[in-house]
Amino acid sequence: MNNKIKLIECPRDAMQGMKEFIPTKDKIRYINSLLYMGFDTIDFGSFVSPKAIPQMRDTAEVLDNLNLSDDSSKLLAIIANLRGAKDALEFEEIDYLGFPFSISENFQMRNTHKTIEDSLDMLEKIINLVDNKNKKLVVYLSMGFGNPYGDSWSVDIVANWVDRLYKMGVNIVSLSDTVGSSTPEDIKYLYSNLIPDYPKIEFGAHLHTTIGTWYEKMDAAYKSGCRRFDGAIKGYGGCPMATDELTGNMPTEKILTYFLKQKVEININSLRFESAYNIAVDIFKNK
Repeated sequence: MNNKIKLIECPRDAMQGMKEFIPTKDKIRYINSLLYMGFDTIDFGSFVSPKAIPQMRDTAEVLDNLNLSDDSSKLLAIIANLRGAKDALEFEEIDYLGFPFSISENFQMRNTHKTIEDSLDMLEKIINLVDNKNKKLVVYLSMGFGNPYGDSWSVDIVANWVDRLYKMGVNIVSLSDTVGSSTPEDIKYLYSNLIPDYPKIEFGAHLHTTIGTWYEKMDAAYKSGCRRFDGAIKGYGGCPMATDELTGNMPTEKILTYFLKQKVEININSLRFESAYNIAVDIFKNK
């Protein structure tokens, strides 16, 4: 089993649902503090409608002011449609595009105003665009562990969608626990079966959690073979289109604690992490 861990820090996910606009200079300061810490990727912003996610309307300006070099973490931007993909692909600095694809019809409509079938057609066009630009696409399988809308869900439904995405040419799939509904049993079942069945797919875990359930979710995902983990410092954020305000992102400091306990090398600079942590506390304290 490959033990190399990829950590993806998600300031975009932390910020996007904040009602009070975070000044652009603060976003730049915060994301720059994350770039040389040892994270594989920074999910830094999104190219989506400013009416839908007003917090992200300055993503291009933020990008123009990041201190990037060959040693910095790679950059990921979220897109929700073809126009967003085209906008993001104008920037050489962006390595990954992330597309949220929900297996809940209700949530897909809330999130992108598209049906699942319409979203599949759009995803196929996005795949072609990304391939032509030699970029990489991450598909987030939203509501991957259930949903609060009454839409059908089962591990078999998840597996069927993974198979369909794989046949379309998707090779990075992050199972997204959008409303924190996952159980250790479901996490273990999905990763332990999907990873050997689709060895060419890089599977990730975008787990939302409460403070009391983070460990069991991390433990289930890691011990079932997942090696790509999304987090946000202090667990800030969560999906503004979802429902539970008590359910935040997986706290990055908890992820680091977990791997320290497992004696897994992750090469995160602790002094730089402490500095970024303090900036996060300062930026988010009144938001």
